[in-house]
Amino acid sequence: MSVPLNLIPAPHDASPLTLVDQLVQWARRRMEERVFRPGMRMPSIRKLALEKGVSRFTVVEAYERLVAQGFLDSRRGSGFYVRERACGGVPAERRASAGRQPVHNTIDVVWLLRNMLQTSTSPEKGPGLGYLPSRWLDGELITGALRALGRQSGAQMLGFGTAQGFLPLRQQLQTRLEEFEIGAAPDQIVLVSGITHAIDLIARIYVQPGDAVIVGDPAWFQMFGRFASQGAQLVGMPYTPEGPDLDALEHLVEMWRPKMLVINSLLQNPTGTSLTAAQAFRILRLAEAYDFIVVEDDIYGDLCPPGHPATRLAGLDQLKRVIYLGSFSKTLSANLRVGFVACGPEVAKAITDQKMLVGMTTPELNERVLYKVLTEGHYRRHVERLRVRLDGVRDKTARMLEKAGLRLFTMPAAGMFLWADTGVDSDALAAAAHEKGFLLTPGSLFSPQQSPTTWMRFNVANCGDPALPEVIGDYLESVVRRASAV
Repeated sequence: MSVPLNLIPAPHDASPLTLVDQLVQWARRRMEERVFRPGMRMPSIRKLALEKGVSRFTVVEAYERLVAQGFLDSRRGSGFYVRERACGGVPAERRASAGRQPVHNTIDVVWLLRNMLQTSTSPEKGPGLGYLPSRWLDGELITGALRALGRQSGAQMLGFGTAQGFLPLRQQLQTRLEEFEIGAAPDQIVLVSGITHAIDLIARIYVQPGDAVIVGDPAWFQMFGRFASQGAQLVGMPYTPEGPDLDALEHLVEMWRPKMLVINSLLQNPTGTSLTAAQAFRILRLAEAYDFIVVEDDIYGDLCPPGHPATRLAGLDQLKRVIYLGSFSKTLSANLRVGFVACGPEVAKAITDQKMLVGMTTPELNERVLYKVLTEGHYRRHVERLRVRLDGVRDKTARMLEKAGLRLFTMPAAGMFLWADTGVDSDALAAAAHEKGFLLTPGSLFSPQQSPTTWMRFNVANCGDPALPEVIGDYLESVVRRASAV
């Protein structure tokens, strides 16, 4: 069934855009959204003409214009390919640094970030999203706290706040960390605007151009760009179904002598694995022997049910070498933007100073809201409900993916992510799904070098659309048909 191009409104008093103009704008928009990425082959002339309900001549004319504008390359007998374009005036061939391992100064995650808000109103269409659907969360926890604050004097909201953040919240977090057997006085806790903000501050303080930073391969992609922009050498640590490959880590540490290691200790994004006590001890021994910092990102820890093996590096190290990061964006609200850093006293002072230099204080109103939520006693029950709901869809989603032809990396006992092998280029699968209205996250984004891969991350809370397995299955079948026709 053909899908005709939707007419794009022309400026007032201007003539309507031609079909060629519309097709050019459609292609350029897909390139800006990173659906069509550098090096990818564009849909064939025949296929695109059928899909868009236009003539082949229209497609040829549009492709030729895109070649003339520098967006596509034409390869005789092969087709049209997205051209690698310079970023910030730096030629593509100069973007990889010389050295033992290529390093990208700009990490391409923009296509996903730009499309998150477009999908947020229909989470079932966003299996690649990194957060829970809003209907799973409890907005009354937030609005109730706001109403309580509204009954207080507004004068307390008029100042800058304090450098380290709202003291009562830091005291509450001290109590919370004690439950994890992590000792941190309030002056060892710095409030930040989420994990991304914390990573930014840590990178500014500790990472110099050329320093090696070990990250998971795969791992949370948004931090890659921050370290790369600081001039870091990003080194990928592979994962096994049992967690990080520590033999590989030891080899990487010996070779690179890193400045730091960044790791999810619990329910790692995207594999869903968690550290055992033995793994955690070995990591800390390596950190001491080779003198590197460990940044422990525990943003998913609250999704671990009671009894789940939960070994936190900071609990073993007591913040001597470990910098511990926490946030509530996954369990309360992505819009609340309150996270924290727990660390040694001197590190806390350095992070506070850097925080003030970069952006002054963080909004105390948000911190007061979180304090109310944590102290009124409803947060624990809310988190328990989230765990139960995730347990209710995880197995179902796993079976759906396997039935569609995918292979799971491992089957996590908790958390929100499944890491699955699609058997095909996951970039191309994500592009094809985007055309059907689904936002998928290709595995290349989770690689520090953005290496092509067949792996893909799925958020089990956002896989409920009944059309999803059909979209995946149809694409996999089309790949098989094309391969058999060659």
